Order: sequence, then C-alpha cells, then structure tokens
Amino acid sequence: MVCFCFLVDQTRKVRQSKPAAGICSRCGGGASVADMKTATRFCYVPFYWKTWRAIICTFCGSILRSYR
Repeated sequence: MVCFCFLVDQTRKVRQSKPAAGICSRCGGGASVADMKTATRFCYVPFYWKTWRAIICTFCGSILRSYR
C-alpha cells in the first residue's frame, strides 16, 4: 500500500479569474476570485475532476477562502 501513495497526485489549475475587493492577510497583495479545477491522477491518468471557486492572492498565490 505504500506504493499507492507515490502514484497518486493532485493538480490545481486556475481556469479564469477576476479582481476582487480586499487584500491578502499574509503578504498584503491584492485578491481575486478564481474558478479552480482540481484533477486527481493515478499514474498520470486523471480519474477525478472537481471545479470550485476560491478567493486567492495575486501576489503569493495563497487560497484565502474557498467555496466548494
């Protein structure tokens, strides 16, 4: 079962984003609302997708709030 941990990974991609009011609490950068897509892959073959919306920092890239 230890091999299974190394064969599965997740990738997050920003599909589109718009500027939002507010600043990042970590670095002070601007915020934006983004439509995210998460893909879970097994041996580089995607088998699960999930789309969700999040408020992310435009400077450091941290997720400030997620709406799943």
